[in-house]
Amino acid sequence: MLSGQARSDHVALTFDDGPDPVATPQFLDLLAKRGVRATFFMLGTQISAAPRLVADIADAGHDIGVHGWRHRYLPLRGPIATYADLARTKEIIAATSGVTPWLYRPPYGVLSTMALISAAKLDLTPVLWSSWGREWVPGSTPESVYGTLASDLSAGATVLLHDSDCTAPAGSWRAALGALPLLLDECDRRGLPVGPLSDHGSHWRNPDAAAGRDVLTATRFLGPTQ
Repeated sequence: MLSGQARSDHVALTFDDGPDPVATPQFLDLLAKRGVRATFFMLGTQISAAPRLVADIADAGHDIGVHGWRHRYLPLRGPIATYADLARTKEIIAATSGVTPWLYRPPYGVLSTMALISAAKLDLTPVLWSSWGREWVPGSTPESVYGTLASDLSAGATVLLHDSDCTAPAGSWRAALGALPLLLDECDRRGLPVGPLSDHGSHWRNPDAAAGRDVLTATRFLGPTQ
């Protein structure tokens, strides 16, 4: 479950480290043209710099998950700091999107005991990935990113790309953006629909939506005009 390997006729598409005011809109445009929804795991610092993008992502029907306030290695953080990190990010996502997040991906894909405890207290379901593009490797190209993805791609996979270079070489997201159509074409060839984690299996569905509750539980705060 933690790797995101689930529904055998589906591929879950996820993005980490955004939102980025330059990169993320380009990913959103491509996804809209292809009629594909995804899950975006966001950093609180990135949201603070581009709050309106969070609302755009939610309005487009994508899932939004917690990635942390900053991209920090959790085993080196104490219990109070770990909880505050997740809680603060969950709060700003709800405030800017109007949707209370229910998914959590730790930075670097590394969980700690306190991160698991904090996630449980905050009703966040942790999930990692089973296939990633590694576009942050220096010299990556759309073709190399796609090749790395395809080597681990299978029915039921959860794919990880990044819509931001805030923790990677400048412009590395462009290789991910270029690889995305190649990935979507390959999934089409295999007859695998691509979508967000909420469509990937019951383990990752929005509990509010499943219970028939209104997911627009918060008034949006979009901050100052960008």
